[in-house]
Amino acid sequence: MCASGDRVYTERKPELLTDGCLHAGWQNRAMNAPAPSSAATAVRPAEGYAGDVTPELAWQWVQAGDAVLVDVRTDAEREWVGFVPGAVGLAWKQWPGMQVNPGFDEGLRAAVPAGKKVALLCRSGVRSIAAAKRATELGLQAYNILEGFEGDADAEGHRGRKGGWRLRGLPWRQN
Repeated sequence: MCASGDRVYTERKPELLTDGCLHAGWQNRAMNAPAPSSAATAVRPAEGYAGDVTPELAWQWVQAGDAVLVDVRTDAEREWVGFVPGAVGLAWKQWPGMQVNPGFDEGLRAAVPAGKKVALLCRSGVRSIAAAKRATELGLQAYNILEGFEGDADAEGHRGRKGGWRLRGLPWRQN
C-alpha cells in the first residue's frame, strides 16, 4: 500500500504519479496526456464490482452492443453540463440533498438486458463506483468509467481540462 492508501497492482501497467507510488485506482492516472492504447483496452481490477475502464473502452463496448452506458449524474448535470447521446440517464443520487435515488434499482434492471455489461458514468468517477457496487449486488456485470464525464479538477478547481469523457473526444451534446 502507498501512503495514499492505494493498492499496488503488478499484473497491470499502473501509472507512476508524483508521490512515487504506482496506482491502479479509479481516477489516479495523470490525465493531461491521452491514454496509451494498451490502457484503453484494459479492465482495471476493483473491489465490489467488475472493474474500472477508460472512457474509450466503455464507448467501444457500447458501440459493439456489449454494454449499456448509464449516466448516473443528476438530471441537472446532464441538462446543463452535457450528456452522452444514447446513454440511459438514471441518477444515483438526487438533488437537493444528494440522497440515493429510490428508483435506481428498478431503473437499472429495466435499462440493462440480461447478459449485457453496464458501464456507469458520473462527473469524475466517484458516484459511479458506488453505483457499480450496487449494480453488482443486483447481479449485473458493472464497470466504473474512469475519469467520469468531466474529469478531475485542475489546480484552479476547474473540471474538463484533466481527463474525462468530453476531453477524450467521445460523443457528447449540450442543450
